[in-house]
Amino acid sequence: MKHLLLLLLISPASAFAQSVTPNFTTGTMTQTVTATQTVNETSATERFGGDIYVWNGDNMEAIDANGHSVDISNISDAADVQFHIVDPAQPWQLEITTRPAGLVETVDVTRTIQTDTTTNTLSVFSQ
Repeated sequence: MKHLLLLLLISPASAFAQSVTPNFTTGTMTQTVTATQTVNETSATERFGGDIYVWNGDNMEAIDANGHSVDISNISDAADVQFHIVDPAQPWQLEITTRPAGLVETVDVTRTIQTDTTTNTLSVFSQ
């Protein structure tokens, strides 16, 4: 009896699979995915330039400390230059532009970019 029980335990048993029949013949599935992306961007720009000392004028003359007419673009120290009206009876105009070398302009820009996307998927299946 023990031998028969041992023989039954080590002999392979057959397994049978049952077939499954789905309960549908056709169908559809819809999926919607929504995503939002936010980008925060900061840009800092610094512009540098050289020194500038220029003048423009009508009926004006630049003279040095000795009273001589000078071209101020050719002198090293513009602090000694004076401007005089050539003909006091006529109208005159003078524009002086000075800027030391160094930082000329700073521009800081901060912006937020938001992107929204929606994806719709339709799946159709049948048996």
